[in-house]
Amino acid sequence: MNKLFVAALPALLVPALFIPAVAVAADEPAVSEARMRADVEKLVSFGTRHTLSSDTDPRRGIGAARRWAASEFRKTSKACRNCLEVVMPEAMVSGTRIPTPVKMVDVVAIQRGTERPNEVVIVEAHIDSRVTDVMDTTSDAPGANDDGSGTALVLEAARVLSKRSFPTTIVYAALSGEEQGLYGGKLLADYAKQQGWTVKAVLNNDIVGGTRGSDGLVDDAHVRVFSEGPRADATDKTRADARRFGGENDSPGRNISRYIAALAGGVQDDLAVRQVWRADRLGRGGDQTPFLEQGYPAVRFSVAIEDYEHQHQDLRVENGIRYGDTVDEMDFPYLAKVTRLNIAALAALASAPLPPSPKADAAVKTWTDVTWQAVPGAAAYSVWRRRTDAPEWEAEPVVAKTTGTSVKLDGLRGDDWILGVRSIAADGSASPIAAAVPGGGFAPIGAQP
Repeated sequence: MNKLFVAALPALLVPALFIPAVAVAADEPAVSEARMRADVEKLVSFGTRHTLSSDTDPRRGIGAARRWAASEFRKTSKACRNCLEVVMPEAMVSGTRIPTPVKMVDVVAIQRGTERPNEVVIVEAHIDSRVTDVMDTTSDAPGANDDGSGTALVLEAARVLSKRSFPTTIVYAALSGEEQGLYGGKLLADYAKQQGWTVKAVLNNDIVGGTRGSDGLVDDAHVRVFSEGPRADATDKTRADARRFGGENDSPGRNISRYIAALAGGVQDDLAVRQVWRADRLGRGGDQTPFLEQGYPAVRFSVAIEDYEHQHQDLRVENGIRYGDTVDEMDFPYLAKVTRLNIAALAALASAPLPPSPKADAAVKTWTDVTWQAVPGAAAYSVWRRRTDAPEWEAEPVVAKTTGTSVKLDGLRGDDWILGVRSIAADGSASPIAAAVPGGGFAPIGAQP
């Protein structure tokens, strides 16, 4: 049962963190399983959404699917008095799985922030699909769970959150080219850089609508959130400093993962986050990766249990087993739960200031000095700690509230601790914690103070 009607969003008191309430409109719509099922069925109806399938056929192929997604964003925008700007960044690409250059197109809806529109949180999923042979552009490739589920989540998040306004911008994106080499993710990451966006979080949703594994194991009570450890954009100096002083477990993505895990219990009582401390599944990847490579904080949501018989498979029956990524193998109540969690995380992140980029100095002294620069939109800050061998921040901050940009922690010998700081807006909206370690700031390495 839901702890909170989704319109209430996060008013959370959780063991690890306090994330204050976000005021919402009383008429904000709830997540609809029926709408998301209809979205997935519509995506499947395009036959194949292979990146190299037809861009011009009005009923079949990637082009038709993209145009439909854009039309859904426009419907949502019309309902909120044109609050969404729908853009379709494109580029010609080629590569190992794209032997002939093809036009890559992403479908993007931008909900501008009212105070700091350059600060951006992104929710994304890939709209393309595939079968067993990644170069098979003609066979039916339903792509229901991979990744019709994520695309439906993105469309539903836009419908719900577009009824509200936020101080910072939310970007909703359906990406092409994931199965051919993460091209849509790179296209959007490049677009973000070209726009000069300050990207404070990317939530990539890829395979988020199933609960039964190919071995029969069922788990509808967890969603996995993957986050990188050492940063993809780390320099030789950052890596050397991290080896000396720590930071292997405190990338921005890792602290976004902690933030979302803390959020989950207040959204609903039957879905918890299983944090997976690696950038993606073993030997595999997702569209969060191009963002990480450019230094943008990003995580991946995925089901607790993958079903390999109904993923990347030709439609067929062998030895009594039905293969193929079809709608009937999905769990829509579960998809709705993952969607609620994404919506809560997006609302919290879009309401909060950026985290600061703190530094800790504890060399040869019995106290620790923590310093940071002021953050736009922050009315106060809180300071946190955890033991170097502890997975989560302590339940209570070391300093609950300060309006300054430095604290002296008397008696705290910094050698034994990881310190962190979060920003707090005037309405109480709180950012993730940024760790005072090499590379702990949320900006790309080259842009950190």
